[in-house]
Amino acid sequence: MASLQEAAARVLATADPRAKAEAARRLAADWRDGQVRPGTPLPDLGRPARPAKPLLVPPRGVPRRRISREPGGRIALLHAIAHIELNAVDLAADLIARFGKEAFPEPFFGDWLQVLEEEGKHFLLLDARLTELGAAYGDLPAHDGLWQAAEATSSDLLARLAVVPLVLEARGLDVTPAMIQRLEAVGDSASVAVLQVIYHEEIGHVTIGRRWFAWAAAERGLDPWQAWPDLVRGHFKGVLKPPFNHDARAKAGLPRSGYEAIAG
Repeated sequence: MASLQEAAARVLATADPRAKAEAARRLAADWRDGQVRPGTPLPDLGRPARPAKPLLVPPRGVPRRRISREPGGRIALLHAIAHIELNAVDLAADLIARFGKEAFPEPFFGDWLQVLEEEGKHFLLLDARLTELGAAYGDLPAHDGLWQAAEATSSDLLARLAVVPLVLEARGLDVTPAMIQRLEAVGDSASVAVLQVIYHEEIGHVTIGRRWFAWAAAERGLDPWQAWPDLVRGHFKGVLKPPFNHDARAKAGLPRSGYEAIAG
């Protein structure tokens, strides 16, 4: 029977974006069908395979995203989100392959494979919408900030969980409603529908991150919310910026006192 960690590494090694997203979804289906089982972690993974485009630039080099009835700004917005979702596929696959131990509770793997599957779905939805607008993923530059966060937490599962789902994905909960409103204002109901799917499922991803962060902290005898600020400050170069979507964060189980205490 195939090793789950090796199968997740094959997702990382897939360069074509659509093929990567489809491979992520197939792996989740294989898990549900009992075709893969946890094996040995693979801690020495390198960078994931990526296509030649998009060109990776500093964050300031990414095109600005003014939303109007003209497609250019909407394409830039959706392209940026598609890049985030493709990174999220790799982040979930890397977490499973790098950190997953056979001794972990089986729901750990089921939860992160759900995240992997849904991130793949999100990329494919955005990719299809870009095609409808006459564009394609790779047409515009993108930045590498998300994978830098993966590299900064590559040796510590607790740090990975503290930063990726509880800081970066939680930030998506803060900004997505405003994006939806801007798209609604210009009548782009098709893009709104895609972002609504993503927003709803990302609340679930942050919930999963919170659940397993608390578990991993308890395994080390730590209080998760006392440990969280030091983990974020030690492994995340950015700043938590208000305003926060307190309702969505509460649905995901994030304590307001925790993230407000480390906001910049």
